[in-house]
Amino acid sequence: QVQLQESGPGLVRPSQTLSLTCAVSGGSITTERYYWGWIRQSPQKGLEWMGAIGSSGRIYYSPSLKSRISISRDTVKNQVFLQVNSVTPEDTAVYYCARSLNSYYWPYDYWGQGTQATVSS
Repeated sequence: QVQLQESGPGLVRPSQTLSLTCAVSGGSITTERYYWGWIRQSPQKGLEWMGAIGSSGRIYYSPSLKSRISISRDTVKNQVFLQVNSVTPEDTAVYYCARSLNSYYWPYDYWGQGTQATVSS
């Protein structure tokens, strides 16, 4: 069974970069037809899909976040990464990585437990 585990710094200062890692076990991130996405949740915005990377390495971004985020991967370590640049307090959220079959957007069937990221000075 696939497992996903997010990790990150917890607290980030405004204007800095938030860097998160998703470690995947029980399955390869290069297995065809699977997509590995980043979704965040906050009381203000609810669930927000941020982007995803497919098994081929193709990357998809939310249009509203495309200018500020970057998704990448390490196929040797079986990890997926998210960077959010120039963060503001509005980026405070619980960040999840998740797996989807056949779709980069929705639905996602396996989720990590999430990692809280707080943007504050």
